[in-house]
Amino acid sequence: MNTARLRLHGAHTVAMALAALVALIAQSAHGWPLRPVRIVVPQSPGGSTDMMARLLAARLTEGLGQTVVIDNRPGAGSLIGTEVAVRANPDGYTTLVVSSSITINPSLHAKLAFNPLRDLAPITQLSAFPNVLVVHPAVPAKTVQELATLARAKPGQINYGSAGAGTGTHLSAELFKSLAAVDIQHVAYKGGGPSVGALLAGEVQLSFATLPSVLLHIRSGKLRALGVTTTRRSFALPDVPTIAEGGIAGYEHVQWTGFLAPTGTPAPIIARLNTEAVRAVHSAEVKPVLANEGAEPVGNSPQAFAAILKSETERIARVIRQAGIGAVCARQPRGVGPQPTGGDRRKRAGSLADRAMVESALRRGGEHASPTARGPGRRLGIDVSERALSPTARWSSRHLGAEASTR
Repeated sequence: MNTARLRLHGAHTVAMALAALVALIAQSAHGWPLRPVRIVVPQSPGGSTDMMARLLAARLTEGLGQTVVIDNRPGAGSLIGTEVAVRANPDGYTTLVVSSSITINPSLHAKLAFNPLRDLAPITQLSAFPNVLVVHPAVPAKTVQELATLARAKPGQINYGSAGAGTGTHLSAELFKSLAAVDIQHVAYKGGGPSVGALLAGEVQLSFATLPSVLLHIRSGKLRALGVTTTRRSFALPDVPTIAEGGIAGYEHVQWTGFLAPTGTPAPIIARLNTEAVRAVHSAEVKPVLANEGAEPVGNSPQAFAAILKSETERIARVIRQAGIGAVCARQPRGVGPQPTGGDRRKRAGSLADRAMVESALRRGGEHASPTARGPGRRLGIDVSERALSPTARWSSRHLGAEASTR
């Protein structure tokens, strides 16, 4: 009898605790947001993902009535920044804007510390756009076929830059290597901005860059576009053929950006973020900017975005298997790409101090946390210790040229 009463009492206590927890979550969601909201961007400033996040942050700041700040955490093909978001408290104050690399990494990394489909809650797909095969003007090839012929004549001598191992810009190039039967060398950078900068500087000869990140350079003649990665031409570059039209049969790869939060974020907060984000991407302020960059707004429901994430993860896995693309083990080639200097190391030390300043500002109400502000206000950063990362992310941080604790 006593045992039965104890069991009943224990069950009653658990039920009361669960009810209290549900009430607490509902109460916190009802008053949300009471302080600044963070958008983690697992890419460097200047790339298409960062651009989309900043456009979104400005509109969310107006819609939510609280400052929304950008926290750039580049490196390891978006793994470092994504893991920062996954490990964050699911209270609605940390979100993630990421590229389609989130559907690629599970197939390229055998031991991820997280499962994107399980550990992240979809909010909405923000935009969609092609990658574009661009070359430095010094490269003599004027067409896709001419580039393929040149690469076959110089196996292993042509370098391509990407926004990081496991990103969409990496996969686009690997698909090209497989379908065109060429040997071009991969140089992984810490985001789309550095990758494009390296191409402009002639550190690499070509890139399968996101269209928004290179459109102005194409129009100005600083880069030459040979083909887009989608099955139809881009409205922004109507005279540039698709890579399939250029002679690489079966080639297709679409890029996009998406908005997510840690799994466990209260449903009312997800719904509010979805409403504000959908309104933002279709707003009169954002839609023309996207169009000018060759991107199209999407703005779907969390359920529709979840279905896309699942189907794309499965499709990319099949493509990678069929193309024979192996697991990532990308080391930066010696003497190629950005090399750290004493000035870089001093900047790293300074950036840690900047993070402390921003975190302090957030505690005071976020007065330095404007997404458009200069200086430390452009970086948030809650945990800058490499020890907080998983072994996979720490390895990637060291071997893929990714400084997890600097941005």
